[in-house]
Amino acid sequence: MRTAPTSQKWTAWSCAVDVTVTDPAALTAAAALVRTLMDEVDGAVSRFRTDSDLQRVNRGGGRLVPVRSLTAELVAVALDAAATTGGVVHPALGTVLEKLGYDRDIEQVRTSRCSDDDLPCAGDIPPWSGIRLDADLRLVSVPAGAALDLGATAKAWTVDEAAHRIHQRFGCAALVGIGGDVASAGTPAQSWRIDVAERRGGPAVRVDLAFGGLATSSTQGRTWQSQRREHRHHLVDPRTGRPAEARWRTATVWAPSALEANIASTWLLVEPDAAAAWIEASGFAARMIDHDGVAARRGAWPMEEREAS
Repeated sequence: MRTAPTSQKWTAWSCAVDVTVTDPAALTAAAALVRTLMDEVDGAVSRFRTDSDLQRVNRGGGRLVPVRSLTAELVAVALDAAATTGGVVHPALGTVLEKLGYDRDIEQVRTSRCSDDDLPCAGDIPPWSGIRLDADLRLVSVPAGAALDLGATAKAWTVDEAAHRIHQRFGCAALVGIGGDVASAGTPAQSWRIDVAERRGGPAVRVDLAFGGLATSSTQGRTWQSQRREHRHHLVDPRTGRPAEARWRTATVWAPSALEANIASTWLLVEPDAAAAWIEASGFAARMIDHDGVAARRGAWPMEEREAS
């Protein structure tokens, strides 16, 4: 008799976390593995922990700061994303996000309207090439006055790594989701059924995922208002220093990894034409939603079975 996959769900990083495995006996240990990995990543690159490596680098005033090996790896991942996208997926937007009001956990930001003074501009964003990484010596620096924010790429890396570790350690197929990033590892008896939504708890479409990863980026989820009721979101256009205003409000991408999917989905919301060209050249697939709620697709997007409630 085939055993149905089992899941464990919780909330962390202001995201829904979902761990699913095809071996029920491995579920508790698999979930513990994910929790441990998330704690390690948080200690390395959290923007909201004063004791994280990332915050020590940001306080370094341009000096090279010793970091743990995990931090060096996550900085390298973010720099690769910046190189791939020509700096659109930028790893040093921390100061800009703080000026826009995103200086605490998003749930706290939503409950208090931020100031409309001292708004960021493109001049607040240093060239990503100014970030220095010595991977061998595990040293990192960011230009004085700038601040690293590795949230997007670090989260996607985490789901990829977690799914891979579960599969390697327990031998079962695994699916790990954190927020809008989902990664699979191993070969399940049937494709994973994934609900794709613009925001947590919102309307969704259901697709099959046989392998690889999915990532959804949206201007509709992590939002808040300023004192003058200006609508803001966390996806910044590095060319302007302000929340992105491209043709798509939401983009979901399938790629061989959640990290690649996350890079592409973020890129689509800031620079859609260049991102679409990369997606097609890479053999990825995407589903985009415009500001009128109309969906468009690129590549071999999985068949949508039905609207999921």
